[in-house]
Amino acid sequence: MKKFLLVLLVSASNLLFAADLRDVGSLSFENSGAKAAQPHFLRGVGFLHSFGWKQAIREFKKAQQADADFALAYWGESLCYNHPLIGEWNRQTPMDILQRLGATPEVRLAKAGTPREKGFIKAVEALFNGPGDIAERRIAYKDAMQAHYAQFPDDDEVAAFYALSLLSAARASGDDLMKMNILAGSIATRLFKRNKNHPGAAHYVIHSFDDPLHAPLALEAAQKFAQIAPAVSHARHMPTHIFIQHGMWPDVSTSNQSAYDAAKDLWEPGDAVGDMVHALDWGQYGDLQQGDYEKAQLWITRLESIAEQNEGQEGSLEKVRARYVVETEDWQIMAVSDQSTAASLLAAGLSAIHLDDLKAAENAKELLAAKVVAMEKRGKGAYREGPVPTKIMYQEIAALVSLAEGDEAQALVLLEEGVELTKQLPPPNGTANPIKPVHELYAEVLSGLGRFDQSIALFNGSLARTPNRSRSLLGLARTYAKLGDEEAAAQLYRRLAEIRKGSNTKDLQEAEQYLSMAQL
Repeated sequence: MKKFLLVLLVSASNLLFAADLRDVGSLSFENSGAKAAQPHFLRGVGFLHSFGWKQAIREFKKAQQADADFALAYWGESLCYNHPLIGEWNRQTPMDILQRLGATPEVRLAKAGTPREKGFIKAVEALFNGPGDIAERRIAYKDAMQAHYAQFPDDDEVAAFYALSLLSAARASGDDLMKMNILAGSIATRLFKRNKNHPGAAHYVIHSFDDPLHAPLALEAAQKFAQIAPAVSHARHMPTHIFIQHGMWPDVSTSNQSAYDAAKDLWEPGDAVGDMVHALDWGQYGDLQQGDYEKAQLWITRLESIAEQNEGQEGSLEKVRARYVVETEDWQIMAVSDQSTAASLLAAGLSAIHLDDLKAAENAKELLAAKVVAMEKRGKGAYREGPVPTKIMYQEIAALVSLAEGDEAQALVLLEEGVELTKQLPPPNGTANPIKPVHELYAEVLSGLGRFDQSIALFNGSLARTPNRSRSLLGLARTYAKLGDEEAAAQLYRRLAEIRKGSNTKDLQEAEQYLSMAQL
């Protein structure tokens, strides 16, 4: 049995491979492929673990050219055309790749040189050639990888790909989502402890623990993954998932700038732009939290340029524009229609309320209501967002309309219902969704009504869900100031001032003025 090791640093005897084998992490992968195929295969696996699809495809194809019967080179390429944690993009291409390896499952399996290699081939057969929809096939893939892991429990690559199969199947499992994520995380964590430079170990730890409760378990992995594969946009972006859970806004900004740069450097005409758009979406959120409104506007300008040259980016563009309005509170009457996104309708409704345009607020409310109805008719898929976030946005605008009409009781009922709806969603991760968190809005309304104790509880709930979120810190500081609790208010204003340091925002000015007057 041949065992090939991909390493970040290579010995002097391997200098010919140094340019090809660096910057993807380190892993060992026993296989029966030809020696000439190894540098490309191993590099392909390294990119695959980091979701560097384009780079991985290139390497796996080179491995196939070096060894036309190398089953794992086709296995690896087949996994590069679909993101395993969202809906299926492309089933046909993986099926075609496996067909190139052999005309039937039996022929393909015969080309896998060892029982270990056969286990990987059997798993992708279930994933791409098995019966059922994508949710059913991902569960079947997970089951195949579970059996493979039971047979080879000490094999790092089997462990890594089993952990990923658990994450992939988790959304299809319904109530077992958290349980499967934790199991995946426990496997990936053990691998990370053995090899902290393994790209899959660090990566899958992050995905497993991407929620407010478990995120501290993934901070070390996030900080390490940021260094493992600098040429892969997703690897540069991914640590952000944990940085957001800790409210580490400078890291959120710089990581996504780095991810955007990596995606832009790799992009060629005809390529998808998802990595660039995802990075600028999250980067903008981090910069808005810091009060860097100029950089936040730059992200919008960049996306406008991308959208001009690439179809299908209208929704993303509406989102970053709407988020800018909500986070800066630069309220403006916005032209909206039944074609507008829910985020745009929310921003338009909030703006209308603050600008005392009740008619425009009513319009946004009715458009959101219609959007909820349409989404409920469509239903929720395992990998498609259901109507709940949009329904929460409706509750928010409907509540503010009721409040503007003098119906305080109805407004509070609607906001309470909005908070309850969040319990139907997975724990928060990533950028705020809705772009105005309902806990935060409810707390602001309660503070404005003088219900300070309830407001404080909701602001704290908001900060538990989204740590160091600037508007929640500001609202909580203001509420304590209204109560006359100078010490608590000053503590929160200091936190806000540290986050907004160097910005030119009214929030920072307010914090500095309060701290100078309080002298605490």
